[in-house]
Amino acid sequence: MTLIQALVLGIVQGLTEFLPISSSAHLVLVPHTLGWQFDSEQAFVFNILVQWGTLLAVVVYFWGDLLPIGIGMLRSLKPGVGVNPHGRLGWLLILATLPAIAAGWYFHDAVEAAFSSPRATAVFLLGTAVLLVLAEQVGSRKRGIENISAGNAVLIGVFQALSLLPGISRSGATISGGMLAHLGRPAAARFSFLMSVPVMFGAGVLALWNLTRLPQGSNFVMLVLAGFLVSALVGYLAIRGLLAYLSNHSLYPFAIYCTALALLTLFVF
Repeated sequence: MTLIQALVLGIVQGLTEFLPISSSAHLVLVPHTLGWQFDSEQAFVFNILVQWGTLLAVVVYFWGDLLPIGIGMLRSLKPGVGVNPHGRLGWLLILATLPAIAAGWYFHDAVEAAFSSPRATAVFLLGTAVLLVLAEQVGSRKRGIENISAGNAVLIGVFQALSLLPGISRSGATISGGMLAHLGRPAAARFSFLMSVPVMFGAGVLALWNLTRLPQGSNFVMLVLAGFLVSALVGYLAIRGLLAYLSNHSLYPFAIYCTALALLTLFVF
């Protein structure tokens, strides 16, 4: 992997992590389209670690939410102290993370192998389009984030677990899950972005461990850092843009894009 390749993939990650078009799909398809050949394990570790750039973007953008959530969760651990709305939201975010942790633990090898298959990615990308259309058709979009129940959190968490597969958009799946729980689009997107913090942090820690076992891992660090910084900047801008868009627009254009990209990929590969 060269520096230019790392920067391009960082831009792709930052732009597509939050737009419901699957960052994992693009990180598989862009190298194949450009004829870039990477070691599968190295590519998998790079993709996960560059996600930490978009994790930084979420933390910076939602710092005003994350700080009260963290304080509320800590206070709720004291005997006799109730759980305030911020603390409750924090525990629901943790609950929503558990399905993805379990799926990642049990299906790690299968998921890693899927990252080398453009055709499998295209099929899963069609799955993202189906989820987006389903969310628009079924969800009532009347509830706010303060109305999320434990059952809703688990449901959205199951949708997030599906996004371990390349082509299933994490933001698309979780926003769809939120809308199927009758959240409004902006509320579903906000919960989706907040719940990305623990799962991306955990995946990044695992990827750091894998990085130490890669040949020439120290040389690879600079490439990861370059991709990280670019993805953080682009990811921050993508969050702002998507939240503004979802205030008045549907998910249908993203479903159309996913379908077109999937069909094109199946035709080419």
